[in-house]
Amino acid sequence: MKKSNFSKALTRLKKGILDENPIFSQAIALCPVLAVTTSIINGIGLGLATLVVLTASCLVVSLIRNFIPPQVRIPCFVVISATFTTVVQLLMEAFFPALNEALGIFIPLIVVNCIILARMEAFAAKNPSITVIFDSLGMGLGFTAALALIGVVREVLGFGTVFGFTVLPESIPRNILMILPPGGFFVLAFLIVGMRYLKNRKAAI
Repeated sequence: MKKSNFSKALTRLKKGILDENPIFSQAIALCPVLAVTTSIINGIGLGLATLVVLTASCLVVSLIRNFIPPQVRIPCFVVISATFTTVVQLLMEAFFPALNEALGIFIPLIVVNCIILARMEAFAAKNPSITVIFDSLGMGLGFTAALALIGVVREVLGFGTVFGFTVLPESIPRNILMILPPGGFFVLAFLIVGMRYLKNRKAAI
């Protein structure tokens, strides 16, 4: 890979994780975020599953982009995404049955995840495979990091645990709201505000 192409690829990786984070910057695909992030394990599990489907799907789209007729590109994207989602779900059923059961319907719904369809349409269908891989990894890692961060906050405040291990003493009351969807809204809102504040402060320096 040429140095300029490698630099561009690293830039795409950084943008997906920080500058264009799908949750904190773009605020897309919020439904699974609010539904499954009652624990950090659930957040990481869904994030990594989405990362695998996103990267594999976008790579395939990039490789065959010149052979997909424009009139049927969206159905083709959905079929490609559905194929990899099925593979990921079968692997999770085989090797991580408890996590698969906990995530439930949100594993099959990866097929229509806004992040995946948006990256296939806006980036993978117009760029070479190496750049697409780094872009997908960046977006997937950014999505996973956001889910994990929201999940750990909700798990600590709602259950007093991290990865199932107790971190808050029993004397500190648990907040049941944090493990309900409204709690997810509150945590997400505060984190977005915090991220925007830090970003604006950095830009002002």
